[in-house]
Amino acid sequence: MQTILVAGAGKSSKYLVHYLLNNSLRNKWKIIVADGSAAAIADKINHSPYAEAAVIDITDAEQRQPLVEMADIVISLMPPHLHIHLAKDCLKYKKNLITSSYISDEMKAMDDDVKKAGLMFMCEMGLDPGIDHMTASKIIHTIQRVAGTITSFKSYCGGLIAPESDSNPWHYKFTWNPNNVISAGLGGSKYLFQGKTVEVPYEKIFENAKKIKVDTLGLLAYYPNRDSLRYLSMYNLPDIKTFFRATLRNPSFTKGWQALINLGLTNMEDYVNTENLTWHEWLRTKTECPVETNLVNHVVAKLGITTEDKTYTLLNWLGIFNKEPIKANGKTSSGGILLELLLEKWEMKPEDKDMVVMQHELEYINRGNKTTLTSSMTLKGEKNGFSAMAKTVGLPMGILAKMILQNKIKPPVGVLIPNMPSIYRPLLTELAHFGIVFNDIVE
Repeated sequence: MQTILVAGAGKSSKYLVHYLLNNSLRNKWKIIVADGSAAAIADKINHSPYAEAAVIDITDAEQRQPLVEMADIVISLMPPHLHIHLAKDCLKYKKNLITSSYISDEMKAMDDDVKKAGLMFMCEMGLDPGIDHMTASKIIHTIQRVAGTITSFKSYCGGLIAPESDSNPWHYKFTWNPNNVISAGLGGSKYLFQGKTVEVPYEKIFENAKKIKVDTLGLLAYYPNRDSLRYLSMYNLPDIKTFFRATLRNPSFTKGWQALINLGLTNMEDYVNTENLTWHEWLRTKTECPVETNLVNHVVAKLGITTEDKTYTLLNWLGIFNKEPIKANGKTSSGGILLELLLEKWEMKPEDKDMVVMQHELEYINRGNKTTLTSSMTLKGEKNGFSAMAKTVGLPMGILAKMILQNKIKPPVGVLIPNMPSIYRPLLTELAHFGIVFNDIVE
């Protein structure tokens, strides 16, 4: 019997675990799901006879290492900074590793040792990053095979709320790790535009949000995503003039989030004692509003808007002007306070459905002719936690693990992303069976 260790039982793990369990009988697999929450594990394994729960502290080597040692392959859905614990164990016990997170500097530094051990540490194997790499690489390699020169590459992706479940003015609800939403853009962004490197600091990322048209959905806003330039060599695009990756949101969201940044409410490094503190008092302190001044008037003046502006409606709906006590007691940051508020305001109800949108836009020249290719995918989730986000993050990892254990894919060696044909061809074929299909338009 083969054993698969899944570390992490958060929102993104439900479809992955469900997929692995559905394949367990015919493949004779045992699925161990490890997490700090027994309830989260129970929700994912649902009393399956092929599953085993492991309630552990993932940072505790004595609890973690025996699980890695007995596994035939390890899939990590832990927060990014915790992958390294599993990575070191996988190197020690000679196990292949799959994660959905960006390659960290620590993970990248392990590349030589991973290669010497003949192991595969496949990172960025989710949605974005993940499916974006596979679909983009397929397009790029196809164009390059016919001697096309790619001059522009733009990739957009967003986890959104389905129109039928869109019930708030922000047009957003949490469909994945809420902490990642709060910290989005914190490191700033870098990309290539018309031959020039563009760097955007965190404070300006949402302010510079532009719009694109997405088939059937109309206009969506986008903001640049992290350091796009690190993928230039991975995508092998030496002649590219424009190259960037971006995140999609509703236009209202980007306006509202920029306002929260401008007010200092997303700060993760300040210090706030919330004991007996109201939302009104917190906002007054953060915006340095004098006691004798009306807070609403002060805030809208600081933002350069009026109470008739959509941005004010968004802020007011959150309740940050209310004189009610902040529920989160203790010492925390403004970002922590905001997160507690948004967990309530942007909660996905059991009947809600999410939606994932991804779109690539490429311009290339072949035999003197300029061509534009747009490749797009829209996928709606299901109810009760089987979200589109969980599906698109979890399935690529599950399919790769299955194909490796079945000896249908020979694991490439090193710390990698899924940009090679031996990986993306079989995976995209199976993903299509689950409705993850891209529609291409060539002009």
